[in-house]
Amino acid sequence: MTMTNSTIAAIATPTGSGGIGIIKISGQDAASVAASVFRPSDRNAVFSKDGIPVQSHHLYHGYIADPQNGRILDEVLLTVMLAPHSYTREDVVEIQAHGGFAVLNAILNLVLERGARLADPGEFTKRAYINGRIDLTQAEAVIDIINAKTESSLEIAAAQIRGSIKERIESVRDTLLFMLIETEAAIDFPDDVEESIDTDTMTQVLEKEVVNQLNGLIDQYENAHFLRDGLKVLIAGRPNVGKSSLMNSLLRKDRAIVTPVPGTTRDVIEETLNIRGIPVIISDTAGLHKTDDPIEILGIKKTYRHIRDADLILFMTDLSCPLTNDDHKIYEDICHKAFMIVTNKSDLADDEFCPELPDLWKKTYVIKTSAIYDRGLDTLRDMIAEFSTGGYDERNTVIPNLRHKIALEGSLRAVSAAADGIRTGMPFELINIDIREAADLLGEIMGITIREDVLDQIFSRFCIGK
Repeated sequence: MTMTNSTIAAIATPTGSGGIGIIKISGQDAASVAASVFRPSDRNAVFSKDGIPVQSHHLYHGYIADPQNGRILDEVLLTVMLAPHSYTREDVVEIQAHGGFAVLNAILNLVLERGARLADPGEFTKRAYINGRIDLTQAEAVIDIINAKTESSLEIAAAQIRGSIKERIESVRDTLLFMLIETEAAIDFPDDVEESIDTDTMTQVLEKEVVNQLNGLIDQYENAHFLRDGLKVLIAGRPNVGKSSLMNSLLRKDRAIVTPVPGTTRDVIEETLNIRGIPVIISDTAGLHKTDDPIEILGIKKTYRHIRDADLILFMTDLSCPLTNDDHKIYEDICHKAFMIVTNKSDLADDEFCPELPDLWKKTYVIKTSAIYDRGLDTLRDMIAEFSTGGYDERNTVIPNLRHKIALEGSLRAVSAAADGIRTGMPFELINIDIREAADLLGEIMGITIREDVLDQIFSRFCIGK
């Protein structure tokens, strides 16, 4: 897979006003394009005709000027990083200008007029991957670092960009490639090789060095992917039990409207917050109950759709009154999901009062709270954090993402089929097919074997300029 020879450019800093804004240029003409609009303040820092500055990886002070009329647009610092010692392993120029929308766009337009084209989303990182500077897991870590909302998710992304997942996957894939060589030799030279292959040892190696490693990586995703992706928490309950008050208290701001009137919330309201280092996407939902109100019915239908997607449900009940038929119906609807029971309005009951719950309900977490007085919410936060990191060893920051997990599961199925084939004496031609499939799926994770459309889908998640 190779890139075109085009030179690309984009604004690499967020839109808006700021102290500094950066225009990034990459490609074989990056330096000459920059030289055509840059006027160095030091006359000794002369650019040659092909745009190469006096020295790579040095800052040069000067001005951006329109070559057509000499109009100065901004005072800037310019850096040229010559291939292969750059982010993309191409010639790269960064123009550090003042961070205003108008000036950055004016400079970018000049650069585009001089022969560069506007970069596609993620194209700088895509070039870094295609040119061999990073593998695909490290490229994905770039977007994870940008999107990290907590220190835990940042730590995971930083470990991935250092190659932690790559090393684990490479080790397993190397074992499979060695086995592939052995089985291909047995196929090509059956009289010389087949009898010398120790199938028992081969099976043991597959199970200990491949199956166990793949299972471990899949388990790490299941136990801790919330740290990267965020935990989807949904607050469910009948009307007027305090769902919106709980959301506001957890967020520490008035995000949802709270009134004594039942059914105030008629849509799903989502917000993101940090709970004990865990990124949490929390949703307040319409109260679940029987109603003839068409607007409420729409809100309730939407709530049930969100229940299907939630990682954890906070099932709220009202401590100040007995359970109702609606409460029992909600329990039946959510009991197949992970949930905690939050008995709210403890301020309206005696401190020693314990909620009367069916025995079946008591098998899950039960937290007594008063959302408006912030009682019990620290316990609730602790419980949410404990749920999200259950079984995760914080010393191990190798956590696959969903794409990795799907490929790991496919590889595991193929390896298990190969191991079963060896045990039952299947022909090496069939065993070889399973081992090759397992190795190719691991190669997809690192980008060694991957379709172009999948690659485009991955990099389409990036912003322009990265």
